[in-house]
Amino acid sequence: MIESPAEIFSLLMFGVACAVLLAGFPVALTLAGSALLFAGIGALTGTFDSSYLGAYPQRIYGTMTNEVLIAVPLFIAMGVVLERSKIAEDLLDTMGMMFGRMRGGLGISVSIVGALMAASTGIVGATVVTMGLMALPTMLRRGYSPSLACGSICAAGTLGQIIPPSIVLVLLGDVISSSYQTAQLEQGIFAPESVSVADLFAGGIVPGLALVGLYILYQLMMAWLRPASSPAIPREELDAAKDQGFRHRVMHALVPPIVLIIAVLGSILGGIATPTEAAAVGAIGAMLLAGHRLGERKNRRISLAGASLAGVLLLTSLLDLRVSRDDIPTGDLFGMIAAAILCALFAFGTWEALRRLHKDGLLKEILVATGRITSMVFVIVIGAQLFSLVFRGFGGDDVVHRMLTGLPGGEFGAMIVVMLVMFCLGFFLDFLEITFVVVPIVAPALLKMDIDPIWLGIMMAVNLQTSFLTPPFGFSLFYLRGVAPDSVRTMQIYKGVIPFVLIQIFGLILLSLFPELATWLPHALFD
Repeated sequence: MIESPAEIFSLLMFGVACAVLLAGFPVALTLAGSALLFAGIGALTGTFDSSYLGAYPQRIYGTMTNEVLIAVPLFIAMGVVLERSKIAEDLLDTMGMMFGRMRGGLGISVSIVGALMAASTGIVGATVVTMGLMALPTMLRRGYSPSLACGSICAAGTLGQIIPPSIVLVLLGDVISSSYQTAQLEQGIFAPESVSVADLFAGGIVPGLALVGLYILYQLMMAWLRPASSPAIPREELDAAKDQGFRHRVMHALVPPIVLIIAVLGSILGGIATPTEAAAVGAIGAMLLAGHRLGERKNRRISLAGASLAGVLLLTSLLDLRVSRDDIPTGDLFGMIAAAILCALFAFGTWEALRRLHKDGLLKEILVATGRITSMVFVIVIGAQLFSLVFRGFGGDDVVHRMLTGLPGGEFGAMIVVMLVMFCLGFFLDFLEITFVVVPIVAPALLKMDIDPIWLGIMMAVNLQTSFLTPPFGFSLFYLRGVAPDSVRTMQIYKGVIPFVLIQIFGLILLSLFPELATWLPHALFD
């Protein structure tokens, strides 16, 4: 299986990088440092051609000019705005009141709001922490079982791995696309097909909603079998809330965020906008919502800006608004004029929203948080590029390909091994490390076996989501432990999350048996 000393160095480099990561060193420095160390050793021993490093600047330039990755900071900004402006908190309270009359209603609310929040935030840690701070004290105060409350929050927080628009799917889609093209070129296909982030977004909708449905069914089953574990909110409290304009509160808290997420996702799936353009709409739409919330009743300008944004999207879908044309029909010309007017109204309302955010001190927080998370992501991307370049220079990709194709069971055996390895690595490594280190190594070998790239990407996302939930090392468990009250024991968190892990595994088995769950919608929309 190992045919040269260079290939031994490739496996040693991977092992050293994993060991250093487990020791707690920064991810980007670990990836780049281990790559440079082994590149130097390889150059001294004659097992590595240092000319490979000459391609590194071009790789960095390609990453920084990749239009798809521009969506990352925009989606991060969208999630940060929804979190810091308390929109998500209002959403959770309102959903709790809507379902509060029934047993298990708060748990159902956590699953639904967690799905919306996870999709908009996209970072598992941020979502679990936010949901833990908002929902856990409320559920414990209402008499919920601590284990059930903790399991519900951890499971809902990890839904951002799979439900679009998700940062995980944006990054994974870019890596899968590159791996798919590499696999086709190595097979002698010099006009390779491509897979886009929009394909993965569409592929993640059905599995993601199915997981949410399974979570809700479990909440209902627990409410039926063990009523004391998930009691209803007292009727007097619900009646008092409804007397205080509950219907207006529902419209104010529930409808705008849902409309925003549907608009972002719908513009991508409908072919109106690319993921990057839709992410920009999401970020600015979230800022409009935050400004609207801060202004109480003086919201005419911001409401007009939101309507103008919707009008521009509608005109874009109906007319050709490209200016650089020799012949512009009259209808398109009037559409351009209308779009220009709407853009001016939109800019006016956006300025008002930003002014309110700045006055309230939120704008600086949003920009700093967005910049910090974005910097972390892209520094890891740059370090991972160097790691994968040196790994390929040692011939590591050939080793992985021979290992996977030599396994008993062919395609099925290779998928089982890769899924198990990624599941175990998910205990110790964040999705960023796995996406940029492990996926580029194993994905080309798997895709050469004619595995559907969309199905592979969704399987990997669900698999990582499962490992982040699994005791005793799951990331989301540690995130929740950090914000949970002292009255909640660690074993209660572990006990509460195990049923949701079993639900995840059941969903993963269904997805492996019925790949159409992930592939039907992308092919129906884009083929």
